[in-house]
Amino acid sequence: MRRLSVLCAVAGLGFTALAAASPAQAAFHVIRWHDTGFCQVWDNNLPTAPWPVHYTTVTHRVPTFVEALAVKEVLLRKGTCSF
Repeated sequence: MRRLSVLCAVAGLGFTALAAASPAQAAFHVIRWHDTGFCQVWDNNLPTAPWPVHYTTVTHRVPTFVEALAVKEVLLRKGTCSF
């Protein structure tokens, strides 16, 4: 039983090290819904697409969520997006 616990701990540490060593795949975009004009930050790493599909991607790929929020704020001030 003790060997199994040690094996699980080593495997968990290995997976953690592997995840930390791999490059970040973050890809955020700001999308604008056609019906309302509302803009939303969308994470493209999600396995699903926004639903319904009546939206337009209005920004380029942004590496972090915080930067995507800053871009969305600029779009709100320009009037591209509505509240």
